[in-house]
Amino acid sequence: MSNGASSTVIVPLTAEHAEQVLAIYQAGIDEGNATFETVAPDWEAFDAAKVAEHRFAAVDEDGTVLGWVAASRVSDRCAYAGVVEHSVYVHPAARGRGVASALLKALIESTEAAGIWTVQSGIFPENTASLAVHERAGFRVVGTRQRVGRHHGRWRDVVLVERRSSVID
Repeated sequence: MSNGASSTVIVPLTAEHAEQVLAIYQAGIDEGNATFETVAPDWEAFDAAKVAEHRFAAVDEDGTVLGWVAASRVSDRCAYAGVVEHSVYVHPAARGRGVASALLKALIESTEAAGIWTVQSGIFPENTASLAVHERAGFRVVGTRQRVGRHHGRWRDVVLVERRSSVID
């Protein structure tokens, strides 16, 4: 992996990135504060669950994936057509270099261009780095869902964050 974020490029996330993206996802899962999931899905399930035009990979000059962001529709109901939920993951060795911020910027640009007015996510309160990067990207804390689910035998809270577009009326 390269040492600086300056050589990082944000590109559409495609099947060519699958192996690295799923490995980064699994690394986040293994750390225990990223998701209720315990195993990364296979590529087919991941691909089917994410909106193709709102998923990006951060890659360095040799093509190594440093992180990814992807959005999913929250509902098929018309009232929620402009609302997506996202996930952002960064390889442990690439953290602290602005990768997550660059990925969130790309996601915000693509969602706003598509008329999406709200991007949301649920983050474990222990994941303070993710909460901080989301705040810097313009997300606000909506509230905390207490004891919303069990994870490795214990109840976990989830902080709901959202970013409401200022350019979409």
